[in-house]
Amino acid sequence: MLAETLGEVLIRPLRESDLTEADRIERLAFGTYLGLPDPMAFLGDAADIATRWQTEPEGAFAAELDGALIGTNFATRWGSVGILGPLTIHPDYWNRGYATPLIKAVVDCLVSWGTTHDQLFTFAQSPKHHALYQKAGFWPRFLTPLMSTSALTLSDGAVYERFSGMSGADQEHSVAACRKLTQDIQAGLDLTVEIQAVRDLNLGDTILLHDADGLQGFAVCHCGPGTEAGSGVCSVKFGAVRPGPDAAEAFSRLVSACETFTIKMGMQSLTTSVNTSRIAAYQMLLKRGYRSTFIGISMHRPNEPGYCRPDVFVIEGIA
Repeated sequence: MLAETLGEVLIRPLRESDLTEADRIERLAFGTYLGLPDPMAFLGDAADIATRWQTEPEGAFAAELDGALIGTNFATRWGSVGILGPLTIHPDYWNRGYATPLIKAVVDCLVSWGTTHDQLFTFAQSPKHHALYQKAGFWPRFLTPLMSTSALTLSDGAVYERFSGMSGADQEHSVAACRKLTQDIQAGLDLTVEIQAVRDLNLGDTILLHDADGLQGFAVCHCGPGTEAGSGVCSVKFGAVRPGPDAAEAFSRLVSACETFTIKMGMQSLTTSVNTSRIAAYQMLLKRGYRSTFIGISMHRPNEPGYCRPDVFVIEGIA
C-alpha cells in the first residue's frame, strides 16, 4: 500500500523502525483506557506489535501526524478469515477521527486479500467502540472471555507431538493436515501463517494430537516474555479439533495437552479465549477451573457466525 494522506493524517505502511514507538503507544493507550495506575504496565513483558508485524508486515499500518507516529492497526490473514486489530491511537489524539482511516486501511487490505469473513475483538461495554466498527461493517456477536488457569496438572493421557521436533517433510505434512482440519470447520480457514510464525520467530510451539484417523487437533502456543503470552504464561493463539461426534472428547484431550505442554515449558499459567457461542467449549473450560480475566465481544463482517457455532470446539487469541 502506498502512503495516503487522509485529511491531515498520513496513513502508511508500518515500518520496522516504528515498532518501539508503536509498542509504547499501544501500552499507553490501552493502559490509559483501562485506568491502570501505570498505563505502561499494560501487557507486562508480553508483546504483540512486533510479532504481528513480523508475521504479516503487509497488513501493518501506521497513522502519522506532523512526522510523528500517533497510531497503528493490523490485518492478519487466516486464509479466508481476516482479523482486524489491535487498533491503537495515542491518548493525546483520541476523539479526533484518526481511528477511522486506520480501520479503512485494514478493511481495504482484507478486501484485497479476498477474505470472506472478518472479525475483531473489542470492549464489550463500550458503545463508542461498537459504533466505530459498525461504520466499517462489523457487527457485535457473542461475548468472548479471556480465560486463564494456574491449576495445571500433568496428564498421562496428554500424548502429543511438537511441531518443532518434526523433520521438514513432516512439518509440511502437518501444516497440510492442520489446514484440512480447519477447513472442515470453516471454508478456507487456514492457520499456516501462525504455525510458521511461531516456528520462525521462536515464540513457542504448535502441538498436535493424532488418532487412528489422522490429525485430531492442534494448538498454536506462545510462551514467555517477548511473545503474546508474557513471563510464566503459555497462551493458546489458536486451538481446534476435528469436527464430528468425538469433538468434545478430542477437545478435552487437546486442553490436557496444552496444560502438560505449559508445565513442560516451565510456565505457571495457561491463557486463551473462547467465544461463548461455542457454548460446549466454554462450559468445558469452566468445569476445568478456567476463569474469565476479561470479557470482550467479537464483531463480525459480514454479520454471520463464521466458525462461532455451538458445534465448534475452537479456542483462540484474537485480542
